[in-house]
Amino acid sequence: MALTQIQIIQSLGEAMNWLERELSWDVAIQEQRHLIGRIGELYAALMTGGQMAPEVNQSGYDVVSSSGERISVKTTTQQNNAGHLTFNANTLDKVDRIMVFYLNTEEMQIETLLDKPVKQARKLMSESGSKLNLPLGRLRGTTRKARSLDEQKVVAEATHDQFKITELESGTILVFRNGIREDVTKPVLRQISKELGLPLLNSNGKVFTTRQLGSRLIRGLNS
Repeated sequence: MALTQIQIIQSLGEAMNWLERELSWDVAIQEQRHLIGRIGELYAALMTGGQMAPEVNQSGYDVVSSSGERISVKTTTQQNNAGHLTFNANTLDKVDRIMVFYLNTEEMQIETLLDKPVKQARKLMSESGSKLNLPLGRLRGTTRKARSLDEQKVVAEATHDQFKITELESGTILVFRNGIREDVTKPVLRQISKELGLPLLNSNGKVFTTRQLGSRLIRGLNS
């Protein structure tokens, strides 16, 4: 039975909430691949007014748009440009369109890295036997580059013991420990919040995002 658009929206919200809970319980991101893939497929179905593929493990594609396009969907949580996405060369002829998303697991936001007809997307791929590899660096090179962190102004900051928490003009939160920037900020923000007795959940029972935690901590430490 096909899902309605309302059901797709509800399913996407539930999947995002579940992933957020799993990550807050420190479940490794590598163990969430199925859920991350499902989120991307639901998002693609929502964007295209379409439906999930009619069969489980449908060969070649994951979503069928409202216009009948067969869409192969890939979702990555990788922040840097290293690595690639893999497609099966033997089933790509069953695909009309390719959509690739980046899921920011700290902010729970989805960014479109690629949305092109398969013929155009194929030009970005390299062959490796029966596999086609799509480098992430090529995708991010085709999207608008955000201003680097060094170019952004600091709009607020606060200190706690050996930590300094900084908020940039874009809303990005940085954490420095003894002057050295932490690669992953959310666990540190959660640790400091617990030490200060500040809640990790909002009034709706959802986990605060990195930006929300950082902003709350800065305000709290400066008050």
